[in-house]
Amino acid sequence: MEKTMSKGDQRRAAIVEQMKARGEVTIQEVMEQYGCSEATARRDLNLLALSGGIIRTIGGAYYEGAGSTYESSFNEKKHLLLPEKKSIAQLAASLVREGDVIGLTGGTTTYLIARELKAFRNITVVTNAVNIAMELAESEDIQTVLTGGVMRSKSYELCGPLAESIIEKLNIGKMFTGIDGISSTHGLTTYSELEARIGQLMIARARQVIAVFDHTKLGVSSLFTMAPLSAVHACITDRSVDAEYEREFDRLGMEMHYAEQEVSKAPNKGSGNTPSENGGGQP
Repeated sequence: MEKTMSKGDQRRAAIVEQMKARGEVTIQEVMEQYGCSEATARRDLNLLALSGGIIRTIGGAYYEGAGSTYESSFNEKKHLLLPEKKSIAQLAASLVREGDVIGLTGGTTTYLIARELKAFRNITVVTNAVNIAMELAESEDIQTVLTGGVMRSKSYELCGPLAESIIEKLNIGKMFTGIDGISSTHGLTTYSELEARIGQLMIARARQVIAVFDHTKLGVSSLFTMAPLSAVHACITDRSVDAEYEREFDRLGMEMHYAEQEVSKAPNKGSGNTPSENGGGQP
């Protein structure tokens, strides 16, 4: 049986992921983002420094590694901030209607969205992620379109010319895209150049683009840009963003959905009584 990480272990693993992306973190940021005391934030950074890989500084720590070029595997990330990602997935699923054509990039949050979609009928899911397609494989009421391509072992995503040629022939309604970072300067970003290219193409073929991410991705710029913020119609995250980003998102006309506030109001899934919105039709 797979061992479940403790809340403290999950928090420290998430802090490491943040430092891998940003290069550093402050005690104040740990307190604000993970809702812990100053003593807990200091203890977490001290424990991480003892285990190696990070260097403690006055007021924080920095990552002694490859910075934004480091990519963790799906299995390394799947337990991080799991409750937050589940709430994001539930809220994302509440936006889906019968008849929709849904696009899903690879990632831990989009994988959880796929699990939520198993309760639906008469939808089509387009994905380049093998694990997402396998999750939906036994759902007879869902048509799953899996691109071809070469699989990346880190993320189970299919990439390359074959995947690109197939995506260019498809029409997607609602596109839920997972990301490694989102910032006003660099937009939606990811660690992999190949995955960034696939994401660009899927976004270009979508009528509505919805970025899904937990709060640790905000303000992070990974190595490759997938799309500018102007290409995004809506975002779903687990907690309210700060005023600076709220103003920027509002200026761009982006809808913001906060799982901590809205998930309890989500409608029943797969009822089939609500007409398709921004995503009907088959590819």
